[in-house]
Amino acid sequence: CTICGGRLTVTEEVMCACCNQNLPRTGYARNACDNKLVRLFWGRIPIERGASLFFYKAHSDTSRLLYQLKYGGHPEVGECLGRFVAAEFMQDGFFEGITALVPVPLACQREKERGYNQSVEIARGVSAETGLPVFDKVLERISFYGSQTQKDRWQRNENVENAFHLLDASPLNNQHLLLIDDVITSGATLVAAAKELLKSENVKISVLSLGFANNE
Repeated sequence: CTICGGRLTVTEEVMCACCNQNLPRTGYARNACDNKLVRLFWGRIPIERGASLFFYKAHSDTSRLLYQLKYGGHPEVGECLGRFVAAEFMQDGFFEGITALVPVPLACQREKERGYNQSVEIARGVSAETGLPVFDKVLERISFYGSQTQKDRWQRNENVENAFHLLDASPLNNQHLLLIDDVITSGATLVAAAKELLKSENVKISVLSLGFANNE
């Protein structure tokens, strides 16, 4: 188990049933149009709905899930958790009307170091469960000024402003896009990415993440 280190049974993946049961779920998928995550984006970008699977806190037991995904060289954790969150959120009708998935791109240097983009892996898992296409070539990250982890909200906004560039708007026209990231804190990264996607015609934006770390 990625969280407690215990042995998994044949039917378990990534985490054991006990850790799964104790995951600090947000429950946001049941009220996806108005929750603390969605309100984070009000007045910044037009947003349809949003949800995260669990509340994320650094150095907690559940932080090991994302640590293994981002730094442990285990992209399969992302795909598995993508399938997991999709299956759970589908019960609440979260994906109704959504037409495509857009994983938040990593800077080329960071992706080269890591060997993969964790958001793409999560999106693949979501796609496997929902059948929705993954658009991972429509957006690129053109600047990277270091990790967002130790920055306050205003520094985060400055760090990612103009960080993304829309490569191809044509497949995005008239789509309801689900932006996917591993953890959302201030929302600055997703706002910057969404502003580029909104340059396409008649686009709707929703957001999904595994963790939500907003402590304000």
